[in-house]
This record gives sequence, structure tokens and C-alpha cells, in this order.
Amino acid sequence: MWWRARSSRGGSARCDDERRKACGVDERREAYDDDERRKAYGVDERREAGGGKAVSANSPLSTPFTTQVGIEVPLICGPMYPCSNPELVAAVSEAGGIGIVQPISLTYVHGHEYREGLRLIKRLTSKPIGFNALIEASSKLYLDRMIKWVDISLEEGVRFFITSLGNPKWVCEKVHAVGGVVYHDVTEKKWAQKGLDGGVDGLIAVNNRAGGHAGRLSPRELFDELAPLGVPLVSAGGVGTASEFVDQLAIGYAAVQLGTRFIATNECKASDAYKSAIVESDEADITLTERLTGLPVSVINNDYIRRLGTKAGPFARWMLKGHRTKHWMRTWYALNSLRRLKAGLTKDSGAGEYWQAGKSVAGIHGVRPAGEIVREFAEAYALRSRSSVR
Repeated sequence: MWWRARSSRGGSARCDDERRKACGVDERREAYDDDERRKAYGVDERREAGGGKAVSANSPLSTPFTTQVGIEVPLICGPMYPCSNPELVAAVSEAGGIGIVQPISLTYVHGHEYREGLRLIKRLTSKPIGFNALIEASSKLYLDRMIKWVDISLEEGVRFFITSLGNPKWVCEKVHAVGGVVYHDVTEKKWAQKGLDGGVDGLIAVNNRAGGHAGRLSPRELFDELAPLGVPLVSAGGVGTASEFVDQLAIGYAAVQLGTRFIATNECKASDAYKSAIVESDEADITLTERLTGLPVSVINNDYIRRLGTKAGPFARWMLKGHRTKHWMRTWYALNSLRRLKAGLTKDSGAGEYWQAGKSVAGIHGVRPAGEIVREFAEAYALRSRSSVR
């Protein structure tokens, strides 16, 4: 097998009353909890990689990614600024996928001291969680803080990391030293190779249907470009339904990362207006704007976006072209986007908000519990897998 797997560590425990309430567990929907869920998912009680009971090799849900990370369902709740709150991260992990902590969202938006925020999530689920390390190194202050967050995450038992925007070598060295796993966000082969040179174990393949900073290639095109590199690939972008989830895995991806679908959930603390905008939008309602970060970002094309326009202003474009000035312009954009996105998360008007979303909005027709979505997607994939071997 050409995938390079690394082991993860941790413990396991049953969901108690506090976690059931916070994670939105319905007492009547226990088919995938305890004995019945372990039977349906093919969970091997003897293995506890990554903090949860791993899926056996014979499970219809088993992939190289579930084996590496020690989870039941090949599904990631991607890191989202500002939408990744503790309850959402925990709910996805508790249902068998893996939720990813976005540290600035956890601390700046949702007000948790970082270590205590991690411990809150761990009180809500005993299953594995992940961490998103944005490792862009232009700010020493920010990089020092990210190093501290990575160290705290490792101390608190996190063993799955997603790196973005930089050289992941230092993260890989720290994580691999304790048996963890690192994946790297990429949009094309040249960035993938740089990530592999830094030591990552797999790649998050961000396609042209993603929210946030999307790629330029379709899911199939990106898979065909990256598959020869010989590591597990995760599809990121454009998945809002169970059938789309199954289709991505059928291409050959080892897992699928979802973002927009999990904003429209009970656990996410986005405003009702933001969630309704996702539910009511279609693919044509998603547009790219340069106004938020200086680079194209996928957002819902609401009245504010239409009034403001989507192109960066002439001064910003001039600043971004200068060797000495581009750093200052990027810093301004970064700080301004943090402020604007935080402010827009809970506002109900939509009059002056950037609401990030991807093209998966076309398949999202209601606000649902996160765990229910994970279970539905898992059932669909298990059914397809069993049908394919008959």
C-alpha cells in the first residue's frame, strides 16, 4: 500500500449526559452509538489509535485516513474562522468524524483561553480532535503564538494537525515526535510537493468549489494531479449532501472535509440570518471577492457585497505589488478581515457582513444537528461500499 500511515494515541470513553446535551445527541437515534454503531461502522475494540476506537480494515468505512487518525468516519469538519466553536468541533468528533480547532476562532471570537478551550472540547467528547496551524511566518509575534498553541495542543493530547500557508517542517517534527499525523492544505501540485518536502503525511486538496480561499481545479482534476505523489488525499470543497460525500470518496479520496454544511447546524454559533442565507442560497449566489483579504474569497453575494463590489481598490492593488509595501497591506487585510468576520458572525441583518460559504450551499436545505449529518453521510458511504462488493 502506497499510503504512509503513522499511529496516534489517546483514550476512549462513552458520551455522558453533558456531552449528549452539548453535542445534540438524540436519545432516540442511538443506532450508531455504542454496540450498534460499532457493529455498523466495523469498529475494532482492540485498537485505540488517535484517542478513539479505530475502524477495522474490514469496515465499509475504513480508509487510509481513518486508520491514520483513529476515527470511524472519513469526514472532517474543517477549521473555520470565525465559525469553529467548541460545541461544533466536539459534536462532529463525537459522531465519528473529526472536528478541527481553529485557534483564533477559539480564543478571539469565542473568548476561551486556549488551553481551557481545548479542555472544554475534551469534556464534550472523548474522541480525537484536530488542530489547524496557519504557519505563515511574516509576523514573528503571530508565529511565536502559533508555536505555543501547537505545543499546548500536543500537551493536551491532540494528534492530528492541518497546516496551511507555509513550510510545515517544524510542525511535522513536533507532531511526529509523539506519533501524530500532519496534513497540509494545497490547491495544486507545486504546493503539495513543498508540503511533502516538509514531511507531511497527507494532503487536503482544496478545489474550486470550496468556501474561503478556493483552488482553481475541480475535485477530479485536483485528484488526478496529486494522486501520483503517493499519499492519502482529502477532498475539500463543494460537499453539502451525502451523495456528494460518497462521490468524492469514489474518486479515490481518503476522506472529505466539509465547512459550509456545518455552519448550518444547531451547534454552530453563527447567527440565524447567516444560517438562513446558506439554506436559501444556490450555487449561483456564491461569488469571489478580493475586498476581504486581498485574494479571492468565496462569499454569499448578499446586498452588501453587490453594493461594495468584489475587486480590491487601486491603492490596495498598488500596495500589494510593491516588494516593501505588500507586507503592510497583507497585515492590514489580515487584521481587518479578523475584525469584520467576527462582527458578521452573530449579526442578523446581513447589511454589512461578509458571509463566507462555498458552492455546497446548493445541497443544504435546512439547519440540522452536526452529529445527524455525520451519521447520514456515514450510512450513505457504508451502503455504497457494501453494494460495490456484492
